[in-house]
Amino acid sequence: MLGSIRRGAIAGVAGGVVFGMMMAMMGMLPMIAGMVGSSSPVVGFGVHIVISAMIGAGFGVVLGRAATSTGRALGAGAGYGIIWWLLGPLTLMPLMTGMGLGSQWNGAAIAHAMPSLMGHVIYGLITGFVYYRLSTPR
Repeated sequence: MLGSIRRGAIAGVAGGVVFGMMMAMMGMLPMIAGMVGSSSPVVGFGVHIVISAMIGAGFGVVLGRAATSTGRALGAGAGYGIIWWLLGPLTLMPLMTGMGLGSQWNGAAIAHAMPSLMGHVIYGLITGFVYYRLSTPR
């Protein structure tokens, strides 16, 4: 189990770096920094990477055994990314920043969150793939 957690955390950081670069280009990192009372993009990137590692570790525990081939790892990763899109920007983030849940669960807000969905899917794909590669004997 510790191996799955470690591989998942490493894979999550790999996915988080790519997603974090996308977030930086869209100017979203100050919003992430707001979770810890800052507005610095650097702080936001650091928070994002820590969260990415924790979510990646969760992938290793929950879906690591499903990543038995490249295709299965990519599918598991994409699904995991979608779940975290629902949990993260549509649920936990509004609660942590005081916006409440109702603000994110309407058609306009969900349409506005589509770039975030793509970022979470890309995060999941990279996390799943890297996890599979780390789990495959050479």
